Amino acid sequence: MKTAIVGSSGYIAGYLLKRFENVLKIDQTPIAGAHLNLAEAEKFDYSVLDGIDYVIFTAAISGPDICANEFEKCWNINVTGTEYFIKNAIAQGCRVLFFSSDAVFGDIPRDIYTELSETNAHTPYGRMKKAVEDCFKDDPNFKAIRLSYVVSKNDRFVSYCLKCIDTDETADIFHPFYRNCITVSDVVNTVDWITKHWENFESQVLNVAGNELVSRVRIADELNRLYGNRLKYVITSPGGDFYKNRPKITQMKSLYLNKYGILKDESFTEKLKKELEEK
Repeated sequence: MKTAIVGSSGYIAGYLLKRFENVLKIDQTPIAGAHLNLAEAEKFDYSVLDGIDYVIFTAAISGPDICANEFEKCWNINVTGTEYFIKNAIAQGCRVLFFSSDAVFGDIPRDIYTELSETNAHTPYGRMKKAVEDCFKDDPNFKAIRLSYVVSKNDRFVSYCLKCIDTDETADIFHPFYRNCITVSDVVNTVDWITKHWENFESQVLNVAGNELVSRVRIADELNRLYGNRLKYVITSPGGDFYKNRPKITQMKSLYLNKYGILKDESFTEKLKKELEEK
């Protein structure tokens, strides 16, 4: 099986590259196997995708505030350029696995979103991910995984907390902010599973989410369990436009992760501990 990863220099892609072999790296770095600027997707040489079985599309401008403040620029990359690339990749005979987000659902109080829930994104970032999903919703060579917050020792929040532990600084933690956090190892395992079961998995979308609704405060407390209560923190209610561009709570679950045995049924505590022990 030959695989290409678009956005291969990114955070999650780095973990995927450790799992997959024979990968064509596609990004804007000098060491990429193929150079791609999504703002100019029409200039890409799509013939390099000949013989590629799967394209794992991780590239995006993912900052919710950037997507709001620089909407036109981000739409051009996250939607226009992305759709152009995916259409041409499919035309080359590739199957495309698109990294989407729980942001596609919007913010309906008390709702727990599944793969069958209506997508009603209202934030700029969520609207961009939804636009790509909708563009290819009837194409059998396209599937999307919707990620909740992805936790690892290298994610922005956990790495910030670990730095505070090392420097004996007090962490500032925004609350409330809840997601069905998933570990990066589970994301990699899910991608691996989909590439091996594409035809047998009939759903075009898969929610990649943990079983528990987790706050940043819970993550900090779990870190203190693992690091001997060395993390000092204060809780802050963020002001400004923080919640304008991201809901306080997004509760998402999957109808398929357990049904198909894609991931182990473990608690967030167990998963986080294993993730932080990974080298």
